[in-house]
Amino acid sequence: MSGAFSDGPEDPINRDGLRPRFWETTPLNRMTRPEWEALCDGCGKCCLNKIEDEDSGEVALTRVACRLFDDTTCRCAQYPIRHQFVPECISLDANTLETHLYWMPETCAYKLLWQGKPLYDWHPLISGTAESVHEAGVSMRHRTVPEFEVGEDDWEDHIIEEPT
Repeated sequence: MSGAFSDGPEDPINRDGLRPRFWETTPLNRMTRPEWEALCDGCGKCCLNKIEDEDSGEVALTRVACRLFDDTTCRCAQYPIRHQFVPECISLDANTLETHLYWMPETCAYKLLWQGKPLYDWHPLISGTAESVHEAGVSMRHRTVPEFEVGEDDWEDHIIEEPT
């Protein structure tokens, strides 16, 4: 990435002023809050409802989105106060990451870095633009259905495949 970050008006994550390539040199538990937040690629997959097989523990992502998910921006519409509306929403940090890795998408920067893998070229920190995750077809932009439109018994009809 060269020059200033072009995060666009709809991206709430400010990635300007961060240490260059901090994710390659700084352990997750040593990142500043702005660095931690900048790892989010804006795909929206963490806001999707999941189905967990009780026997195998296998988790499947569905395209059924949380009631606060904005399908256009791929962001939580009420991120700062989301727990008031969705108390079970996860607050992910370096201390809780390991317990949540099993349900996180395979493309997630937090998961990739935890596993010692590099970020994808489409990640906004690499590409310099928040639109790259959408242009690469990785995000859930315009691909979800709101949870209030689909009964929980029908979530299986909306399972999506993740890359390996």
